Amino acid sequence: MENQQVGELVSETFTWTIENFSKLKNQKLYSEVFLIGDWKWRILIFPKGNNVKQLSVYLEVVDASDLPFLWTRYAEFSLTVVNQLNSNKSITKDSKHGFNSSESDWGFTSFMALSELCDSNKGFLRNDKCIIEADVSVRKVDIKILEDQGTGSSATIEPSEQEDQGQEPSSVDSVQVPHSSVTTPSSEQVVAFQDAPSSRQVFIEPTDSYVDPSIVKVHDKVPFTPVGKLMDFRGLGKIEKVFVPLLEEVCSWHPSLVECQKKRSRTFIEWAFTALGRVLHFLKTTKVKDMTEDACEHLQLLWEELETFKFDLAWLEPSVQTALNLKKLVERAGQVQKQREDVDALEIEVKRLKARLAVAEIDLEVAKRDLAKAEVGFGNDTNMNRELGYGGH
Repeated sequence: MENQQVGELVSETFTWTIENFSKLKNQKLYSEVFLIGDWKWRILIFPKGNNVKQLSVYLEVVDASDLPFLWTRYAEFSLTVVNQLNSNKSITKDSKHGFNSSESDWGFTSFMALSELCDSNKGFLRNDKCIIEADVSVRKVDIKILEDQGTGSSATIEPSEQEDQGQEPSSVDSVQVPHSSVTTPSSEQVVAFQDAPSSRQVFIEPTDSYVDPSIVKVHDKVPFTPVGKLMDFRGLGKIEKVFVPLLEEVCSWHPSLVECQKKRSRTFIEWAFTALGRVLHFLKTTKVKDMTEDACEHLQLLWEELETFKFDLAWLEPSVQTALNLKKLVERAGQVQKQREDVDALEIEVKRLKARLAVAEIDLEVAKRDLAKAEVGFGNDTNMNRELGYGGH
């Protein structure tokens, strides 16, 4: 692995050598894990194609389900299938992408034709060995530490920059959900499940007075966001310190959040941004695998409270709805996986029965030949009686 500094990017190249490529039976195959910018990555390929007659190649963030729901990491990368006869004929494709919980892998479904890859004269397979390289560059950013639980979670939020040139998530065996970054998603992003139901609207006209936090009833099993040290937020009021980095980030991207509250009272503003901070904190610190029914109920209550403050939340709602519907999506993915396993089992059973049938057909042909030989000279009852000495003179 080569390491070098490129401006504000940390760039490394990982080389993956795949032996016995033509003998691979797996639908998809992962490389070993490699580390770039303190993040774990790996290459994902579909040797027989991801529902296409092409080699499909992707870059993936490892253990994405163990990261906070609102994690994001921008990367510039290229994927290369090395030509082992002439390196100048290697095939390379470039991409830029903001990886996040809904798009933890990104790359090219149609990277190159399987016929070209498997042609021994082309040079991409030598001694049944395929070589794939990933050159990955990630930004050198200042990691902001959340102090809520001393976990050192990253609060840095990167904008997504990508070009739609056949680049997309693998989408197979993974749940694809709306973009979870708090930045406004690019119109060119490949997004699945965009028709997730919107949240239940709560029509409560906010007043310019302090909102009692007791109006939000939180499930006993879900701990409420802890109250910590307060600090000034843009001169607007005192907000819990743990929320401020998140609020600074989203307000820099969406200035209207501050503008719409400036004419309110200081107390009202403090509670409005506290409500916004609670939702952002939840999304940033809650892992995908922890989105249980109780966690979904907790987020729903926080979201309903936030809606009463009349922020423009069109940029945030897709992430919230994704989180609220994640449990259903995971269950749906499980059902699809179970059906796939059932189909695989039936295919194996059909192959087994066909093999037995083929053996039975051969046995039948042998038995017919043996019978034909045994019947020679015993064509009818008259011949048989004559041989035994019976019958008339």
